[in-house]
Amino acid sequence: MSTLFDPLRVGDIDVATRIVMAPLTRNRAPGRLPNALMARYYAQRADPATGAGLIISEATQICPEGQGYGDTPGIHSPEQVAGWRLTTDAVHAVGGRIVCQLWHVGRISHVDVQPGGAAPVSSTARAAAGKTWVRGAFVPCSPPRALRTEEVPGIVAAYAHAARCAMDAGFDGVEVHSANGYLLDQFLRDNLNDRTDEWGGSIENRTRLFSEVVHAVASAAGAGRTGVRLSPVNPGNDAGQDSHPQALYGRAVERIAALNLAYLHVIEGQTGGARDIAPFDYAALRKAFGSGAWMVNNGYDRTMALDAVASGGADLVAFGKPFIGNPDLGRRLRENLPLVTADRATYYGGTETGYTDYPAAA
Repeated sequence: MSTLFDPLRVGDIDVATRIVMAPLTRNRAPGRLPNALMARYYAQRADPATGAGLIISEATQICPEGQGYGDTPGIHSPEQVAGWRLTTDAVHAVGGRIVCQLWHVGRISHVDVQPGGAAPVSSTARAAAGKTWVRGAFVPCSPPRALRTEEVPGIVAAYAHAARCAMDAGFDGVEVHSANGYLLDQFLRDNLNDRTDEWGGSIENRTRLFSEVVHAVASAAGAGRTGVRLSPVNPGNDAGQDSHPQALYGRAVERIAALNLAYLHVIEGQTGGARDIAPFDYAALRKAFGSGAWMVNNGYDRTMALDAVASGGADLVAFGKPFIGNPDLGRRLRENLPLVTADRATYYGGTETGYTDYPAAA
């Protein structure tokens, strides 16, 4: 019987424990460039003896148009590759493993962070009734424009380019962010995709961009170093609910199953909220995915995580906010030590305060 603290081979990546640090947007990359402060933050959490067996980086935009929030890093330019190398080197120096989460926000953006102040792009021209973080404050999302049919293949190419950049930056792998109402999710869900071309309408058409992106990324980074993140019923970022989420996400996973990817990272329910917000059979999705590692996420505490791995319900468990105030979360889980509650006021933006200044347990 496996435990949360046992090693695992995840595709082509060997991890020392089943504890995963989930992606956490922290907005500390001025100029969209990863930096030494970020490297220190990740290194604090990377030692598998005290922190995570695997780190998933904060969401990282694949191209300038993919940005939605201020001071988030990219992975599409030589300068960004060099900046991320500071983090990957620091993580590897303490024996850690880290993958880069590849991100295009679609309509969850603002003209202030778009090239030339242009409108964000999406599956649709309908604006999101949500907010994004720009200039140190949360502001309403700007109305998007729908991508033209001939532009969509360029999104696939941008993901592949970003995957190659991530591997050049020394990451152990990549994760395709297809969750939480961002661009790929905007194409998947019928309540967000109102297209009438080959990228919209039927489930087959709506899963096409997702499938092509994952295939292209796996080709660029290696299937055994590629993971995917999905959130089948999370309504966040004004995503609402697809009319038939089980059929939709089941088909999406079927289309990538033959790749034998490293893992599938699934958010159960609503991010940071109810795990049972809408019915969904996650076991069926796992069966469709096949032999890759199954990573679960959303509100797991120590008892839930231990039970999930011991029962075979999960191969890996991802923890988000607990890693903010507890750089040694792995040790605290192993020894059942109390957890620090992080200061929410310092989640987004700023300096080392509320970022690299949380101490390890005595």
